Amino acid sequence: MGVISVNEISATEAVLEETRDIDTWAVSRILSAIHREDGNAHAAVRRVLPQIGTAVEALAATLRAGGRWFNLGAGTSGRIGALDAAEIPPTFGLAPECVQAVIAGGEGALVRAVEGAEDRPQPAVVELEARGFGPGDALVAISASGQTPFTLAGLRAARAASALSVAITCNPLSALAREAEIAIVPEVGAEVIAGSTRMKGGLAQKMVLHMLSTTVMVRLGYVSGNLMSHMRPGSRKLEERALRIVTQVGGIDRDEARALLRDCGGDLGEATRRARGEGA
Repeated sequence: MGVISVNEISATEAVLEETRDIDTWAVSRILSAIHREDGNAHAAVRRVLPQIGTAVEALAATLRAGGRWFNLGAGTSGRIGALDAAEIPPTFGLAPECVQAVIAGGEGALVRAVEGAEDRPQPAVVELEARGFGPGDALVAISASGQTPFTLAGLRAARAASALSVAITCNPLSALAREAEIAIVPEVGAEVIAGSTRMKGGLAQKMVLHMLSTTVMVRLGYVSGNLMSHMRPGSRKLEERALRIVTQVGGIDRDEARALLRDCGGDLGEATRRARGEGA
């Protein structure tokens, strides 16, 4: 792969020689190039599966002991962290405070860029302190470059608090990778559009976070087989899914499953336990 590296910039800012004249290409060629490079993100994540596994065990131990898990980042990285954290309560039934997100610029940055927020380190520390972050908790710091001041400050605050610190970065030479207790570094290479880490970098980060959260929840018993046995049925579609889950877990018909869910006040986790004969 033809990559032009410059010593003064991070790996995530390198230029991909093959796409240098992408602004002259046909649409089909652009799409093919993006698709090809996305495959490199998958390969990069595959290479760090052992590190992801180490983080899974550490995060599971944190939650099992009553600690909390915080995803922290800026820009695309912060949004990806917030997205994954937001999906945990409805998918697995955990209380929202168990897995939280901190993003540079606050909640407004989820839908609109807050320029300069990533360059301010102190708000990361202040926000963690406001949430009572401490030694029993865990921080997953997310930054493609591994150099974002906001994210580095959060990681260092976690280390100072003797909390678990995990880094997800695409830059192996970064401070984030060096300073984290567990560093997950999918080296995706230069982006199709130089420096646009919302592309392969963001894809790799999203893949890693999905692996972490899903596998931690499996380890903690929030699935039955491969079914979401603790999800919150908050819509008609999910109510139907809950019925199917109870019928499959308990080997009962829909009417029995519906009655069991009603008796459990809609608590799918309790209903599946009773369906297996484990509850009252």
